[in-house]
Amino acid sequence: MNHALTLTNAQIVLDDEIVHGTLRIENGRIADVSNGGTGTTAAEDLEGDYLCAGLVELHTDNLEKHVQPRPKVKWPTSSALLAHDAQVVASGITTVLDAIAVGGTLSEDVRDYLVRESSEAIHAFRADGLLRADHHLHMRCEVAHKDVLTLFEPFKNDPLVKLVSLMDHTPGQRQFVNLEKLRVYYKGRHHLDDAAFEQMIIDRKEAQALYSDKHRRILVEMAREAGYPIASHDDATVEHVDEAAEMGLTISEFPTTMEAAKAAHAKGLRTIMGGPNVVRGGSHSGNVSAGDLAEAGVLDALSSDYVPASLLHGALLLTSQHGIALPKALATVTGNPADMVGMDDRGRIASGKRADLVRFRALPDGVPAVRRVWREGMRVL
Repeated sequence: MNHALTLTNAQIVLDDEIVHGTLRIENGRIADVSNGGTGTTAAEDLEGDYLCAGLVELHTDNLEKHVQPRPKVKWPTSSALLAHDAQVVASGITTVLDAIAVGGTLSEDVRDYLVRESSEAIHAFRADGLLRADHHLHMRCEVAHKDVLTLFEPFKNDPLVKLVSLMDHTPGQRQFVNLEKLRVYYKGRHHLDDAAFEQMIIDRKEAQALYSDKHRRILVEMAREAGYPIASHDDATVEHVDEAAEMGLTISEFPTTMEAAKAAHAKGLRTIMGGPNVVRGGSHSGNVSAGDLAEAGVLDALSSDYVPASLLHGALLLTSQHGIALPKALATVTGNPADMVGMDDRGRIASGKRADLVRFRALPDGVPAVRRVWREGMRVL
């Protein structure tokens, strides 16, 4: 059936400009964009609100947060996935790579069974048409985990996998150079006492010595054979970036220093930073500010990380607080992330692209109010 929709009286955000005009959709694709109004009586009046491409999220831990809302509490995976899906769409996200941790950071971590249950639920719910957003998988591989290769094996040829990242959360380096910041994080999240925290550090450093280098090399080979884009994670030094580039990685997720971000840019790696970092005005771990990277010209994309609403909010703050033109700022949450994982059918408003769209209004304090969301031309919010 030929489904057609016309949206008019909108501030339409294109690659390099914003036009006040009309957008027409046919069969789930953008048919054309024009300046001014329309004679189509059935057109939907967007009342001067912004209309941008649907947001593309490459790294969110939000599903995990719904499955484990509190320490030692496991919520039913089906219920968690539906709640997560509704939340991301309400934030303007139409394509989401759910970050599934392959190998937890503690031996009893919920992540070791989440990797199977979450991926199975996403596959099943997609097949049944139960999800509003277009869900795919981002496999977050903890290279120092003893079972990471076994856990990753079933995903070597999974068509939903769009990104593999290599993580090493060993204390004292990368994200948590500052052990006091790490102590606050782990004691708050996992309720560790001082003795348990100190033992965790010992255990994690021993695991790194045993597994990290070997697992990193094997995982890169497995991901390359499957044709998956590969990202490094929490690069802190030029040496980290050099290693990533030499192994053929193309994305640097959450570099922790300006030095590493500039090195990644020089090596041709695309850089992702957290939307929460922009909204909060800095990193919760005490690392480099995403806003500073944007002003230095070395920020390519944002990820909502642990707060879905931070994605669009962060992009707007890149404009209002860091001087980035709105089309370029919104590209960090639409076209750029789509391009980074080879999803070139979406992420921008242009003829022939998927009609994944977000209508929003910018409130006086810079917070975006998402008012409508369409996925392939069908309204999902």
